Amino acid sequence: MLVNKRKKRKADIPTASQADLAFLLLIFFLVTTNIDSDKGLQLVLPEKGQETKVRAQNISNILINAGGLVMMGEQPIEVRLIAEKARQMIRENDNIIFSVKTVRGTRYDVYIDVLDQLKMANAKRISIAEPEQ
Repeated sequence: MLVNKRKKRKADIPTASQADLAFLLLIFFLVTTNIDSDKGLQLVLPEKGQETKVRAQNISNILINAGGLVMMGEQPIEVRLIAEKARQMIRENDNIIFSVKTVRGTRYDVYIDVLDQLKMANAKRISIAEPEQ
């Protein structure tokens, strides 16, 4: 008796649809992924021009030290109270410029909080002074 030997077929994985599947997965993740772009500070900076003299009574200095202490003028002030104080100063003098000055080592979150408080007070003139060396 003769026994027919079956030929063994190679086991292969069909690859014809892999490209389609990869493309569909790529499209799925591109569509469903939420990409946030960093907006940064929303400040409108003036064009570079000539320096202008500003009267001292039109400037309010805000100093922030490395420990997070904020001084508005000569008085220490809590960050949460800056908006109220700034609104009062704007009512008294609508030409006032708030000059924010820091030192090296100032915490960034305190700096941003101060700028946010000035924005909440609708301060239109904010000067960001260079940190002292």
